[in-house]
Amino acid sequence: MEYWSIGVLEYWGLSHHSITPSLQHPGFFKEVTMAEVVNVKNIGLRGVTVADTKVSFIDGEKGILIYRGYRIEELAERSSFMEVAYLLLEGVLPDKKQLESFDRAVKAARELPGFVYDSLKRWPKEAKPMDVLQAAVPILAMADPDLEDESREANVRKAIRLIARMPIVVAAYHRIRQGETPFQPDESLPHAANFLWLLHGRKPDSETARDLDTCLTLHADHTFNASTFACREVVSTRAHMYAGVSAGIGALSGSLHGGANAQVMRMLLDLESEKDIPGWVRKTLERGDRIMGMGHAVYKTMDPRAKFLKEMGARLGKKTGNERLHQLSMLIEQAGLAEFGRRGKTEIQPNVDFYSAPVYHMMGIPGDIMTPIFAISRASGWCAHIIEEKFGEAQGKPALYRPQAEYVGQYCGLMGCTYEGINRRTA
Repeated sequence: MEYWSIGVLEYWGLSHHSITPSLQHPGFFKEVTMAEVVNVKNIGLRGVTVADTKVSFIDGEKGILIYRGYRIEELAERSSFMEVAYLLLEGVLPDKKQLESFDRAVKAARELPGFVYDSLKRWPKEAKPMDVLQAAVPILAMADPDLEDESREANVRKAIRLIARMPIVVAAYHRIRQGETPFQPDESLPHAANFLWLLHGRKPDSETARDLDTCLTLHADHTFNASTFACREVVSTRAHMYAGVSAGIGALSGSLHGGANAQVMRMLLDLESEKDIPGWVRKTLERGDRIMGMGHAVYKTMDPRAKFLKEMGARLGKKTGNERLHQLSMLIEQAGLAEFGRRGKTEIQPNVDFYSAPVYHMMGIPGDIMTPIFAISRASGWCAHIIEEKFGEAQGKPALYRPQAEYVGQYCGLMGCTYEGINRRTA
């Protein structure tokens, strides 16, 4: 007879209290032994459903990504980031009047408080932009008049301010670290175009601005990834939105999450003069190293976002004279797919970072600004998830995240250590 631990039973949706009485039932163990025992520990929560959500959906087997019921392909082709941000926050696509009002609200919130600029000027010029962004978000909280208001309407206003101001922080710090004065937002420019203006000091052409807007749409949300889970876990304690977003930025900064695009760019630049790409790929895998930008925790086929970025990269390559960079990406992809295929790992395919890195590079965006762009896009999804978590919009009612861990420490027996004064301890 196989006895299940409380932890395993809880995984199947039974609480500790609901189990105890049923242990008396003679048919209890007979019933549970018919089910498969599943070990869900120490696997990074892979395959473990922890909550319900209405914000987005992924089918990893088929390569499908949906925001609030809409396929990412249609949103990327026909929509705008402002429209998508509204959709994520409010649950429906806006009509013309609603979109104009939302866009005005975002533009009105673009200006940073003076003390934020003062803080940016005092920080080390060699600081990583993601660290700067994460540090700036709690400072932005101090200037939010709605900080203590936890109504849904106030949380939407906070989300609008974060969506508006995070790009300003990134661009301002980039200017400051170069010894330059930050530019002021241009209210005549749409969201993506304004960011490129602030970063470069010149207004982008409409095609490049539209491409970046599409990139922001593609990155806006992705269900319960590490950073979104971090946001939701933090605000489940009733912490404010800024605390949740700060946690999300911290999670996104890691090389296994948003930080991968910067590593992809370093890889491409290192390989510019490499003549044997298939050989390099083979040797890299034989050493047990990763091909950055290849493989995904959920997708078992090509990331649907990568398909758009691949086409964008081909077009930008011709436009900017960087065709070699795009060709190099394709060579690595082809060699990687062939090598993974020989190893029986056909599910390892390009993800969003693999092609977003060269696309951003062709737009003149520095490598260490690539992950912050991911963050300024994902802020819309993070805030949507935070609101959903705070108000129980999908799960019925809010609940504090409090998973369990199994204690495996065996120091003097399970609980048998006796405290000795420092003079009586021996090495």
